[in-house]
Amino acid sequence: MSIQVRACAASDHRVWDSFVREHPNGSPFHLHAWRAGIQRTFGYRPCYLLAERAGRVCGVLPLFLVSNPLMGRVLLSSPFAVYGGALCDGEPARLALRDAVAELGRSEGVQYVELRNGWAEQCLGFERVRRYVTFTQELSGTEETLLEGIPRKTRAAVRKALKSDFTARTTRDSLPFARLYLANLRRLGTPAFPLRHFSNLLEEFGEEADVREMMLDGQLAAAVFTFYFRDQVLPYYGASEPAFHPRQPNNFMYWELMRWGLASGFRLFDFGRSKLQESGSFDFKAHWGMTMRELPYEILLVRRGELPNFSPNNPKFQLFLKTWRRLPLPVTNALGPFLLKLVP
Repeated sequence: MSIQVRACAASDHRVWDSFVREHPNGSPFHLHAWRAGIQRTFGYRPCYLLAERAGRVCGVLPLFLVSNPLMGRVLLSSPFAVYGGALCDGEPARLALRDAVAELGRSEGVQYVELRNGWAEQCLGFERVRRYVTFTQELSGTEETLLEGIPRKTRAAVRKALKSDFTARTTRDSLPFARLYLANLRRLGTPAFPLRHFSNLLEEFGEEADVREMMLDGQLAAAVFTFYFRDQVLPYYGASEPAFHPRQPNNFMYWELMRWGLASGFRLFDFGRSKLQESGSFDFKAHWGMTMRELPYEILLVRRGELPNFSPNNPKFQLFLKTWRRLPLPVTNALGPFLLKLVP
């Protein structure tokens, strides 16, 4: 039977989400909740493509049209997400979405299309970008065997953290976490998200997202914004207060989330994306001994002649990053949301 590809309508979100949840490569960033949260916060126009065979969904591709002075007009799947790209039930649907996204890119006059695929099976056949890896850990056995599976040095740091009087609690109030996270971004030289980004995501995802706070002596030592998708735990945004670093709050935070996930019946802990062997984030995650895999991102050049590189590791951005770290926090919080829209 022939496959038809069309724009996803508002009335399609239930069948869209059902397909995403059943697909082995689905992620929270494919769900309607991510679309709604990103659209509410940043105003990007969704251009979601839905493939049908005999009236039944056989493929989906979430896309946003982003337009700004730095990047020009581009199609992204998806902004601020580590996973995206097409989900298909077979080769015919994959080929149909490949043709449809190429035509959409031409009709919208974009510089390029970027697909943030999580798995090789999602690739549509465009040029690969080797820039990121992700780390995952199976949650099985007992709490003790899970702890013993962590490499010795990191396990010692976790045990040290457990000797402190940290306590963990969940909350729907994202503001304390957001303030901590934005201060952390400034130290890294990264523009800040608007505060409403986190509250919008909590509202859209409901019980499939929360903020978990690590408290010590009545103070917020660390916090993590986490998604829960099927049997997966995905800590997505995390930050800690530097004054508590000798007490290992980050190690406590991620161990606590792993331990809780195991006890709650989750199967997989997804530690998320890092730049390929070029960042402190990569080193921190690699020391947990998790399974690492490269993310097969793809870019289709439409009007642009060469692959873009808006990574913070690009030497062109180093002066900006050094300057940004020196700016007062109120200034970076005010300017950050505008600058962040330039490189989603």
